[in-house]
Amino acid sequence: MTGVPASAAGGASQAGAAGKASAVGSSKAGSPKAGGSKAGGAEAGVPGGAKSARGGKIAAAAVNQASVWNIANLLTMLRLVLVPAFVALMLADGGYDPAWRSLAWAAFAIAMITDLFDGHLARAYDLVTDFGKIADPIADKAIMGAALICLSALGDLPWWVTGVILGRELGITLLRFIVIRYGVIPASRGGKLKTLTQGVAVGMYILALTGWLATLRWWVMAAAVVLTVVTGLDYVRQAIVLRRQGIAERKAALEEREA
Repeated sequence: MTGVPASAAGGASQAGAAGKASAVGSSKAGSPKAGGSKAGGAEAGVPGGAKSARGGKIAAAAVNQASVWNIANLLTMLRLVLVPAFVALMLADGGYDPAWRSLAWAAFAIAMITDLFDGHLARAYDLVTDFGKIADPIADKAIMGAALICLSALGDLPWWVTGVILGRELGITLLRFIVIRYGVIPASRGGKLKTLTQGVAVGMYILALTGWLATLRWWVMAAAVVLTVVTGLDYVRQAIVLRRQGIAERKAALEEREA
């Protein structure tokens, strides 16, 4: 280390070499690369330490990544599976057997109840996944669309009612995708009330009701149709406002950069 061969070194030179070695050793021990410094966590300012910190964050993000097989997504998958089961039960024995209609109502009710919980669980417990974002709205539209089409095909519900409800749902979904570049249209209280009213009305039509209950379900469905149209128009208004604001903000940002 000193450059002096050990065979040629005398007592004094050996002592000097030992002193230099001791000094070098002390210097290394005090450097950030020393084992003691690492143990104390003092390598944060070293590039290697920064890489280690970044690696730790990436690893933590990977660990926190919600699994596709979480409870929220499983409820969404259950709702998707219930769609063909509901159709089979609804159309069994010609579609007018009260027992089969009751089983179809049970499948529809389970699907609607899971719709209330899967989104809440995903947000509350950080279980949001790309699969859930895509599958959840598909499952919602699928079970409601299947119920409406079956009811209209059996002659229990006018086709224009099915057309209004499904047209609104598909139209608003398409509208959300169109304006997504400018922002997200939040779900309103009216929209949630519409969903609840639709579920109750369709559920009452699935059951083989008679008498005053059959009359009541007509009024509930009328309220659902009104809410469907009114909330749909409100979403269109929000989309127009959101688009105008987005265009104005982009124009202002562009003018600021040019200035």
